[in-house]
Amino acid sequence: MTGKRSKRRDIDGILIFDKPLGMTSNAALQKVRWLFNANKGGHTGSLDPLATGVLPRCLGEATKFSQYLLDADKAYVTEARLGITTTTADAEGDVLQVRPVNIDLAQVEALLPRFSGDIQQVPPMYSALKKDGQPLYKLARAGETVERQPRSVRISQLRVLGLEGDRLRLEVHCSKGTYIRSLVEDLG
Repeated sequence: MTGKRSKRRDIDGILIFDKPLGMTSNAALQKVRWLFNANKGGHTGSLDPLATGVLPRCLGEATKFSQYLLDADKAYVTEARLGITTTTADAEGDVLQVRPVNIDLAQVEALLPRFSGDIQQVPPMYSALKKDGQPLYKLARAGETVERQPRSVRISQLRVLGLEGDRLRLEVHCSKGTYIRSLVEDLG
């Protein structure tokens, strides 16, 4: 065996990929294409590198259906650490502020209706959205902050799964384009 890959091939289908922690969504797509030696691949949405879970990947003719999956509602389970604000609104960012947490389950649940239904959400600076052709995360890494317009998203279900100390677990069913870390930051 020479180690050379054979010529790419036409292969059609949708693969349900369990994205591990630390992998980008694009790396997941490229890995699937490489594993199947596929000519064509497409994505159905993306997860942050810190997120794990189901990420459908389309190959060949199935890429024609990827838009339907991109437009579909999504569901997430997330764990938030209350009382800490970071530069990226997630665990990877530098800590900006730490405050004591003194909240109970009833208080958290009383806040949830404010974040349910059709809401306006400002996308985070650390996102792949582009400003003048440049991804916002690149601008953020360079120390720049640009104004982001609020976007309409729909939170069809927001449910507390648990609250232990400063750790809050939520289940979120939402429309495409919803940033879970922005939702958690706003809730915090």
